[in-house]
Amino acid sequence: METIKVLNEKTEISVKKGYETKNSILKQIKNSWQLYVIFFLPLVYIIVFHYIPMYGVTIAFKSFNPVQGILGSPWIGFDHFVRFFHSYEFKRVILNTLILSFYQLLAGFPFPIILALALNYVNKKHFKKTVQMVSYAPHFISVVVMVGIILVFLETRGPINSLLNLLGFDSINFMGNPDNFKSIYVWSGIWQNIGFGCIIYLAALSSVSPTLHEAAVVDGATKLQRIWHIDIPGILPIMIVLFILDMGSILSVGFEKVLLLQNPLNLRTSEVIDTYVYKIGLVSAVPNYSYAAAIGLFKAVIGFIMIITVNKLAKKVGQENLW
Repeated sequence: METIKVLNEKTEISVKKGYETKNSILKQIKNSWQLYVIFFLPLVYIIVFHYIPMYGVTIAFKSFNPVQGILGSPWIGFDHFVRFFHSYEFKRVILNTLILSFYQLLAGFPFPIILALALNYVNKKHFKKTVQMVSYAPHFISVVVMVGIILVFLETRGPINSLLNLLGFDSINFMGNPDNFKSIYVWSGIWQNIGFGCIIYLAALSSVSPTLHEAAVVDGATKLQRIWHIDIPGILPIMIVLFILDMGSILSVGFEKVLLLQNPLNLRTSEVIDTYVYKIGLVSAVPNYSYAAAIGLFKAVIGFIMIITVNKLAKKVGQENLW
């Protein structure tokens, strides 16, 4: 009897706690209903356009037929994945994607940090605002316009080759040499995004306590020493979080720009997973939706594994992490 009584008391306590929790949640929603209204629309957008379409990923495991639909198409398991792993294009596409991704990450990641640290020590406001405006502006140029600018500058009779000819050098076919593609893609991307990327670091630097700099100046520290011992540790958590997010998209190098910069001469080094999926699934004479979906799912799984792995490594070394 005593055991039953204790169980009943525990049940009543848990029910009471649940009721109180429910009331507190409803009270919180009532008090801050404006915030929940603002949050509602993005939530609906994410559910409708990001979660519901996940059901379509099942065609990666089916021999999809548009007439039969997703439900009516027969299951074939991992056949499309095996086909991709054994295909002639697998090695080339994966290597191109990884090389371009790591090149972009290693070359592009430090520059917004360097620009933010440099601007943080600029005392002339007009000069600082001018540099910010000039460096931010390219980010707002559309991809199509940006690629058009790149192609005009790098064509055989463009400004760069004209300058080389004036200096006594021969013209260079930049877009016709496959070895030039990765550098053109990465460094043009750095130029376009360096200013916008440093905004986060400038915001992080503004939160660093000025008293630390004042104490360092009194102790005779130089600007480089202040950057190394005060500024970089102050923005290190933001750097780690952004690095983790970048690693999660390691196989997503940017579909539009790569596709627009491609031509038959540089296809050997410019074909990446995104453009390959596009050509297989949509542009091909006989579109293979299931095969393209399988390749896209493989890319997503690799990105998920990478972001989990890097986040755990950051947690183990005691750095900032996503969760």
